[in-house]
Amino acid sequence: MKATRLAMFGTFAAALLASPTVSAQVSDDVVKIGVLTDMNGPASTPTGQGSVTAAQMAVDDFGGKVLGKPISVIVGDHQLKPDIGATIARRWYDVDQVDLIVDVPVSAVGLAVQNIANEKKKLFITHSTGATDFHGKFCSPYAIQWVFDTRALAVGTAQEVVKRGGDSWFFITDDYAFGHSLEKDASAIVTKNGGKVLGAVRPPFATPDLSSFILQAQASKAKIIGIAGGPPNNTNEIKTAAEFGVFAGGQQMAALLALITDIHSIGLSAAQGLLLTTSFYWDMDDKTREWSKRYFAKMNRMPTMWQAGVYSSVTAYLNAIKDAGTDDPLKVAAKMREKPVEDFFARNGKLREDNLMVHDLWLVQVKTPAESKYPWDYYKILAKISGEDAFGPPDPACAMAKK
Repeated sequence: MKATRLAMFGTFAAALLASPTVSAQVSDDVVKIGVLTDMNGPASTPTGQGSVTAAQMAVDDFGGKVLGKPISVIVGDHQLKPDIGATIARRWYDVDQVDLIVDVPVSAVGLAVQNIANEKKKLFITHSTGATDFHGKFCSPYAIQWVFDTRALAVGTAQEVVKRGGDSWFFITDDYAFGHSLEKDASAIVTKNGGKVLGAVRPPFATPDLSSFILQAQASKAKIIGIAGGPPNNTNEIKTAAEFGVFAGGQQMAALLALITDIHSIGLSAAQGLLLTTSFYWDMDDKTREWSKRYFAKMNRMPTMWQAGVYSSVTAYLNAIKDAGTDDPLKVAAKMREKPVEDFFARNGKLREDNLMVHDLWLVQVKTPAESKYPWDYYKILAKISGEDAFGPPDPACAMAKK
């Protein structure tokens, strides 16, 4: 009897030690996610409160707890300034014990936050910055790029437009890291496919009057005016081009980055026919519609690919904590790389060894007013672009990719 009881106790103890509730380790007994974004500036519509809402939806859908510990979401406004973003990130990691920072529009701010994440050995997932340096020469075990990069957008848009006869390009490029990266990648794709780049102009970010830049692009006689930048310049360039008769004169614009909120702001009359590449479209299928309609009920507008990506990555992060039994950053990132990413946002997704999440993208064309049948019915899906084709192989400059 005594031996039996001892054996039973040993079995019970072994099971207890092996159970997730005993072995689970969550720092500070809470998993804290910081949404560092632009709450009131020019990037606030495609990110901002919508990104906060998406993160909170992911937490709520997960049940509000992981490994028995509460999950909290906090918000910071970096005002599109790298020094403010770095200061908030440092305070969050050091003082507020934030485990993960997400979103962070504008590449200059994202790179500053990545430096802090590396220094503090904490996780950072960027959604609304696309510079390839994140997973290239600046790649880090603590920084993950989830939604897109400039090469993927360039392959999706530039390659397809050149195939359709748009073989001469002139770029209007936002004069900061993200815009330069877009132009560089798209130019390489254009020339590789037999096209020519006739020139470029580089307006500063959030330039109020873009007339002179549009006129230079118009005078170039290029078949395609490539918009290498994001909001607000991209929307203002499309509107100004329509006013100046660029489209009526036979030139076309190709947006290397345009979001559904941009199209909504511009209106279909001005944006119709525009070609662009996106990681996500709310009206693609039943899965995208179901989540997007829940989001719409909270925000009264449809989500951008960045906001949908926040939900996707936060969910993957929480599942990885659950599977790893800890919120240790490197163990969680390793778990995130183990499983495919297949959800309403990502198709054929995989977090690669360089911490780039590779997934399918979509080439779309903006509908005419007559083609649009209901609110936010803005895109015709022209082609699927596989993640392997869009993102290409890992950059040899990334030390993690060499292992």
